[in-house]
Amino acid sequence: MSGLELRKIRKSYGAVDVIHGIDLTIEKGEFIVFVGPSGCGKSTLLRMIAGLEEITGGEMFIEGEKVNDTPPSKRGIAMVFQSYALYPHMTVYDNMAFGMRIAKESKEEIDRRVRAAADILQLTQYLDRLPKALSGGQRQRVAIGRAICRDPKVFLFDEPLSNLDAALRVATRIEIARLNEQMADTTMIYVTHDQVEAMTLADRIVVLSGGHIEQVGPPLELYERPANLFVAQFIGSPAMNIIPARIVATGAQTTVELVGGKRDILDIPTPDTESGRQASFGVRPEDLQITTGDSFLFEGTVSIVEALGEVTLLYIEGLVPDEPIIAKLAGIQPIKRGERVRFTADRAKLHLFDGEGKTYRR
Repeated sequence: MSGLELRKIRKSYGAVDVIHGIDLTIEKGEFIVFVGPSGCGKSTLLRMIAGLEEITGGEMFIEGEKVNDTPPSKRGIAMVFQSYALYPHMTVYDNMAFGMRIAKESKEEIDRRVRAAADILQLTQYLDRLPKALSGGQRQRVAIGRAICRDPKVFLFDEPLSNLDAALRVATRIEIARLNEQMADTTMIYVTHDQVEAMTLADRIVVLSGGHIEQVGPPLELYERPANLFVAQFIGSPAMNIIPARIVATGAQTTVELVGGKRDILDIPTPDTESGRQASFGVRPEDLQITTGDSFLFEGTVSIVEALGEVTLLYIEGLVPDEPIIAKLAGIQPIKRGERVRFTADRAKLHLFDGEGKTYRR
């Protein structure tokens, strides 16, 4: 049984359409992450699932039951927001128990669920504290614990780590990963801008743009086989390098001509009808390697060197007007600004996109 099914879901504000007929099936127990730029509709879609936004069109099912007109409290959903939204005058225990008390659960059941959730999130020793006596990460765990106590069918997370500092983000992300393992039958949907969160937490990632789904798949599938230019540049940090190209020979292999006249043969098939057409050549910064030989993809002048210790980022000018090519090299590199450098890459990791931005598939 699917945990959540969206059929042609639309959302409009007056004459403005923000969600355009989305179809998506999420299996029971899956951890799904919504990603996309600001304004793409990911938080709106999450709020529609929660029942906090009215559905303009389409149908929504939770574990087989249609919920279009079901109020939020009856959908079997728990939501964790960016802000902790804890009651400052209540202890951790009382914050976690509040929803169940409103629902008139028995004292025994409330105590059982609160202590079980506290044990999962390592909050047992803090149950008698007020929120002001907790760190930001602990407060967010209390908010998650409050949601666990509702024993939901679907967990919704709306950028829950965005208010935490870098160290707390890592620690709380690990807690959420553990929670997912311990609640394997609970469907979880997570909205984030953070690529690390998406890549490490998700069973599948849903990439949204302009109220449409661009691609759905496991994290590494989106990284290695993006469906189009948008996904290729959105997944990965730094973003994939894109270089204008022209297809000059087609077949089982494709010959492309890059800016400046450099030609290269790619192990990517294209039909004969594509010969002479404009395309986009793509290579990820981490797939580039320095070479001193005559067989190279391209060369350019280093304009900026960012030595980060574990990696060095080189910004290369002279290939794409007004936009540097970025190379991400392991370790510390003895390269200076102004040097002329040649790069190569594993041919299996190169990408080619047509004039509309769609990927030519291997």
